[in-house]
Amino acid sequence: MPPYLIGLRLDGRRVVVVGGGRVAGRRVPALVAAGADVVLVSPEITPSLEDLVVAGRIVWHDRPYTDGDCAGAWLVHACTDKAKVNAEVAAAAEELRVWCVRADDAQASAAWTPATGRVGETTVGVLAGGDPRRAAGLRDAVVDGLRDATLAARHSRAKPVGVALVGGGPGDPGLITVRGRQLLAQADVVVTDRLAPRLLLDELSPDVEVIDAAKIPYGRTVAQERINDLLVEHASQGRFVVRLKGGDPFVFGRGSEEVLHCARHGIPVTVVPGITSAVAVPSAAGIPVTHRGVAQEFHVVSAHLAPDVPGSTVDWAGLGRSTGTLVLLMAVERMGLIATALMRYGRSPDTPVAVIQDGTLQDQRTLTATLGTVADEMVAAGVRPPAIVVIGDVVDVARQIDMTRADMGRDP
Repeated sequence: MPPYLIGLRLDGRRVVVVGGGRVAGRRVPALVAAGADVVLVSPEITPSLEDLVVAGRIVWHDRPYTDGDCAGAWLVHACTDKAKVNAEVAAAAEELRVWCVRADDAQASAAWTPATGRVGETTVGVLAGGDPRRAAGLRDAVVDGLRDATLAARHSRAKPVGVALVGGGPGDPGLITVRGRQLLAQADVVVTDRLAPRLLLDELSPDVEVIDAAKIPYGRTVAQERINDLLVEHASQGRFVVRLKGGDPFVFGRGSEEVLHCARHGIPVTVVPGITSAVAVPSAAGIPVTHRGVAQEFHVVSAHLAPDVPGSTVDWAGLGRSTGTLVLLMAVERMGLIATALMRYGRSPDTPVAVIQDGTLQDQRTLTATLGTVADEMVAAGVRPPAIVVIGDVVDVARQIDMTRADMGRDP
């Protein structure tokens, strides 16, 4: 007969686990996460289970199973490596009319533990006729589909409301967070940036309204005030709005302005952090922003205003004296002025510099130079936004990595 699936709410309920080995090590954390009062009976336990004991998350009886251990339990797991002991535990639970899961014999077990996974508020449980490997494979397929939104859930009764401010990452659509992709799949309206992972828009349902709010450098742009109004306008109509931005919404993304505007109009906002291009793009180019013995700090700077321009809050003098890594965003058109200022305040003209254009995308390219030559070399190479500039000795670390890789496999 097919099993009857049910979700047990174990918060505050006694669950007895007999055995402290590998199987118990997998099942006990899930029971603890469900709020169960777990009592573990075993003369030996794994280090991870011992950690739960020390933390006061479970109770451990340091001895073999004895009659009466199942008393008062709502659920029992027989997880020892001895079939005779598991059978005794199962028989005692059966007499008490308590469900017991035997780890060693699925066909003799009164209950089966499904292969489970959790995505947001959704719990997936799969039984496959007592075959745990097949159940786990099916579970993984469903969970992966929910995580990357290939299994859409737009018609859920618990549909999100208001606005979700989603950081889309540095450009590669595979680098958006799981949570961001889930919310994007549930959107009624998507207000997108120029630097957002636009390939994800092709996956949206045809009835989703996509609003292009691109701000093109030195070209056509949508005013920030208009973007703020669009978020409130659509959310006020009961539509779930995703504001899809590049990088992280709170790293030079003006996301806080959008949150404040929504808050003033009573619109709830969910903020989903994104992978900032300030770190991801150098990494994609093989450049570590910190390296032991080379750079113990890094500074992320918005260079949309040149040094010495009124309104700039950047301490260029301090950055010039610093030996840490500098990561510059929006610096392409002002690189000559920036390099001059840094050298004036103490940075050597020989300081290594890397410029990464279209980071994480298929046409990513990297220009390496020095602080004294980078402005001219950027012009000669036709570098255009978006590009990230990395200044510091970590650029040489990337060169060392490249040379080491090139030498691998060569004859000595």
